[in-house]
Amino acid sequence: MGCTLEVLSSRVFVRMFGSSKPVVLERYGRRRSRWRLPPWLVLLLLGTALGVAGVIVVQERYLPARLSAADSVKLQADYAQADADRMRLNGELAQTTQRLDAANADKKKLAEQLADSQAGIERLREDLVTAIGALPPDPRGGAVEVRAGKLAVKGGALSYELVLTRDRAGGKAISGAVQFVVAGESSRGGESSVTLKPVAATLGPQAVLRGSAPLPEGLRPRQVTVQVLDAPGGRLLGMRVLLV
Repeated sequence: MGCTLEVLSSRVFVRMFGSSKPVVLERYGRRRSRWRLPPWLVLLLLGTALGVAGVIVVQERYLPARLSAADSVKLQADYAQADADRMRLNGELAQTTQRLDAANADKKKLAEQLADSQAGIERLREDLVTAIGALPPDPRGGAVEVRAGKLAVKGGALSYELVLTRDRAGGKAISGAVQFVVAGESSRGGESSVTLKPVAATLGPQAVLRGSAPLPEGLRPRQVTVQVLDAPGGRLLGMRVLLV
């Protein structure tokens, strides 16, 4: 009887509802199946872990070190200071640009005034050439002609204004000297002749000389011989006698 019950308890075949399939009854009830993760969930978790590990490796090895809280505060303060400096420099740049524009405008205006002045000087030069050409020639002639002259005594000095021209000048000025031989009455009442110190001059096609030369004390000039030399004490280029 005991064996029969043990056999019956271990496995009993029951036909239920006319089914021909056997029903197996386990000794300790129905065995539970083991739970497993889905393959897609395993792959997802594995990929996530690999991604996190990769980010950590790249950050630790190749990217700059992460800033601390104090460093972040300092970086923000430096950025704010740099931004303030940038705004200040932009303001200074704008002011400098305005000053530069004003300077360029002044430069343009001065350039226009200079061009007008040069044009005026050129017209005056042409007028001077025309006026000198209308003067009578030097009776003595010479390489340099004294076309006109005005002499006067002012404050113990001989004041002079001379107009000189050169033949075949070629437009190139040369260095020379003008020397005055003054004849007149001395302080003692007799005739006297004095040669004054030569005056350096630049001789171009036309030259107008103005200036003064000191006279000996007590000399009252009557006439002056104007000598044009190629250098002080050098060769005579032209001469003319003028009354004072």
